Amino acid sequence: MRIAITSNGPGEFSGWVRPLVASLKRIAPESEVTLFFVPDDYATGREADVARAYFPNVCVVAPRDYVRFALGRDVAGVPPAADAVLYLGGDLLHAARVHARLGGAAATYKFARRRAARSLARAYAVDEPNADKLAGSGVPRERIEIVGNLAVDGALGEAAGAFALRPDDDKRIAPGGVLIMPGARKNEITSLIPFFLAAAVRLRSLAPEFPVAFGISPFTDETELERALAGGGHPNVWGMRGTLVREPDGLVLQAEGDRARFPVVRDAMRFAVRARMVATIPGTKCVELAALGVPTVVCAPSNVPEQVVINGPLQYIDRIPLVGVALKRAAVLAVDARFTFTAQPNMDAGEALMPELRGTLTPGYVAQRIAEYARDDAARTAAVARLRSLYALHVGAAERMAGSLLGLARC
Repeated sequence: MRIAITSNGPGEFSGWVRPLVASLKRIAPESEVTLFFVPDDYATGREADVARAYFPNVCVVAPRDYVRFALGRDVAGVPPAADAVLYLGGDLLHAARVHARLGGAAATYKFARRRAARSLARAYAVDEPNADKLAGSGVPRERIEIVGNLAVDGALGEAAGAFALRPDDDKRIAPGGVLIMPGARKNEITSLIPFFLAAAVRLRSLAPEFPVAFGISPFTDETELERALAGGGHPNVWGMRGTLVREPDGLVLQAEGDRARFPVVRDAMRFAVRARMVATIPGTKCVELAALGVPTVVCAPSNVPEQVVINGPLQYIDRIPLVGVALKRAAVLAVDARFTFTAQPNMDAGEALMPELRGTLTPGYVAQRIAEYARDDAARTAAVARLRSLYALHVGAAERMAGSLLGLARC
């Protein structure tokens, strides 16, 4: 069976593609999977390389090669036809283009285009409300299948070591500390790594009893880290400059003018379950941490709102001469104000199970709030049970979808 999948950024790959492909290969090792990474503002540019490291037996098509394929040219390794084409991220138009070229049954996850909804053989839903939205987009009810949130299985798999890139990191991280996960997009690397480095230095002063480590995405390469640390981030985020130290057993972040040294790990979820708590930003990782029951503080700084990636044409208005940056800044702040919460688990629960820090943030303030939460045993203990229960019914989503997709491909 030949299955083609379209995806885009780090969250979609880690949370959706990774657990599904692992399940497909476990259930049907003989299946041929082709993974297309499509051009997207949410992408880091390293998704294809990371995917090849995880799945050497999968045909991975980078965005540049996908464009050639979409324009009608042949790409090495891509089969002439597919039995099923599945959307798992990016613009839905790209999945439609792959389907137009390869044929087979068309399937989607979570989202559907109204114009193409009735041509879908299957639409996989996260939950009942998502199924209602898919039906509202025109997908016939009998073609909608609720499987759950794939990101839950992605988190459980990584925490168990199923996707370990650096197994030797285990001995570098002391349990019971604070793990900082600053994000993987370009603007997040540039500004938030220096920001969280400054927060970590301050936290070391406020709460020296808690060791601090950084969970840096495998989508962030060492050159990007070095550049971000050397630059110190945007002036409005008040970050610290630093250096990347390569030690025999792994990477370390060294703050400029300070003796503080913070180890770096790549398989963050493996270490999140050992941590006292995690500090991170909104994104798929919040769902993953909730599924693991990890107490988490979510930081959503709006110090430089014009750097935030948003959906639609508003993403590009900062390119308008003279007024573009101001317009983008106003648009981002207006969108943010519409939402009570920024972390998906809080949205799903209707309450702040993960404390959120929003607005213009300083490293010192973030460090203080982290220290307070790390010392509040009662609050963290209460959050653990609530977070785990939030997505308990989603466990097994990847296997359910894999089985259904394989059945669809056989038809």
